Amino acid sequence: MLLRLLGLLLVVWLALAVIGAVVEGLFWLLMIGLVLFLATAAFGWTKRNDRV
Repeated sequence: MLLRLLGLLLVVWLALAVIGAVVEGLFWLLMIGLVLFLATAAFGWTKRNDRV
């Protein structure tokens, strides 16, 4: 359940980053999307390793 939620969040953050990269003037959205993507991926990686 938690990993599905993290996967959904990763897709949302990636979409925000792409929108920020495509639309001029939304560079801040790209940065926020990338930071949140990396933070969620790191959190998910640690939780994945805890299950084993």
